[in-house]
Amino acid sequence: MDAGECSTSKPPQPSAASPSSPTVWARLVPADSACPTVEVAEDDSVVCSLVAPPCGGEEVAWCEIRRNAGDASSATIRNLSSDAIIVDGRIVEQECVDIKPGSEIVSGPQKEGHLIYTFEITEAEDHEKKNVKIVLDIENAKCSICLNLWHDVVTVAPCLHNFCNGCFSEWLRRSSSNSRDKSQSAACPQCRTTVQSVGRNHFLHNIEERSDEEIALLESYASVKSNMVLGQQKNQSRKRRFSRSSDDTDNSDLPCPQCRNEFGGFRCSPGSVHLQCSGCGGMMPARSNISIPQKCLGCDKAFCGAYWYSQGVSSSHCNLICNQDTLKSIYQRHISALPDTIHGGNPYEKDITERCIQQSGKTLQVVISEWISKFDNMEIDRSRLQLNNVDAITSRTYICNHCYSKFVDFLLYWFRVSLPQNLLPRDAAERESCWYGFMCRTQHHRPDHAKKLNHVCRPTRGNQP
Repeated sequence: MDAGECSTSKPPQPSAASPSSPTVWARLVPADSACPTVEVAEDDSVVCSLVAPPCGGEEVAWCEIRRNAGDASSATIRNLSSDAIIVDGRIVEQECVDIKPGSEIVSGPQKEGHLIYTFEITEAEDHEKKNVKIVLDIENAKCSICLNLWHDVVTVAPCLHNFCNGCFSEWLRRSSSNSRDKSQSAACPQCRTTVQSVGRNHFLHNIEERSDEEIALLESYASVKSNMVLGQQKNQSRKRRFSRSSDDTDNSDLPCPQCRNEFGGFRCSPGSVHLQCSGCGGMMPARSNISIPQKCLGCDKAFCGAYWYSQGVSSSHCNLICNQDTLKSIYQRHISALPDTIHGGNPYEKDITERCIQQSGKTLQVVISEWISKFDNMEIDRSRLQLNNVDAITSRTYICNHCYSKFVDFLLYWFRVSLPQNLLPRDAAERESCWYGFMCRTQHHRPDHAKKLNHVCRPTRGNQP
């Protein structure tokens, strides 16, 4: 029995932690009709139980339910309670698992004495609504230039990365001023791919509230008002060069080198399936019979560098191919500096982690290697790792640079939370933990809040300080 729960009390009855949330997208329907239905809102995904201690009731978070991005028919549930729960007959400790409409969820480690719920996704009541709310993973909705949530989003092509209009406009201005030919061109700030065009993304327009000063500064820089084609237009095609026979003049849209030449003993046959590289936009044959991975297991995106390197193809054969380092196994990678994106981009937490590593007398690479070993040995909970196929990832897994940064962030989170208080810097050890932990949004736009409270911790839910 959990602490504070009376033996005479009824089984805990979960309730939505914020019933006034405007947009309800899912609900938990109890098997016992005498118990209330729990509504899950977009802005409040934590479900609480009401326990009855000797003096008054208290709400305690027992699970968190979030909609899966890009799939409106499924969601994930994370156990936040001190005990196990049951999801579709499976005992769930602290991990995050997938659920779908009809999934059975038991609020405790056994059915007897605990409420049983059926998960349902509600349909929109008003299909004529003009304002569509887009649910985004907070970690993937940040501008990689300012490290804050997007404002007045622009999307660049062909890599399709998103930035604040003001941030990218300033980046473009500086790139143009540094260019020898003064042409309006730039490399993508996130992946370094040459940007061919940029346009405003009206679906992601203005997704966060910022201070008036920040918005005024960003809008003073913003220069993208409509779709823009960048760079010199002398050569409209960015396809790879390859030799062609006289009867292939109509196939100028085939950018794969192996469609016309043989490399590594392989040449594409007519109708071969191809993959488009997420780094450079080029094409490569989809091959399942080779040992060199062509996709990042963390994001399921294709990257061509490792494949072309294994085939002996270099930049002398092609106008543009990715560097082989864009897709490497975890154990082959070396890291010498903390990424700016760790701990949600909170610079104060990054500084504390850096000092903790220095105080340990070890290099960053040694610390990461130690935690990779623990990861391989299944000694740490993987539920917070924001990558696909988390159970299949090992140190031998090939992942892209972006996913590796997420992996390092995950390891350094566990490095920090496992440190005893006496090994933390004094200014860090004296801080209280934020109610929302690493999920706190306020830390991204209020430096005083980010510095005052510890955010390298699990959400405990409550009234935000």
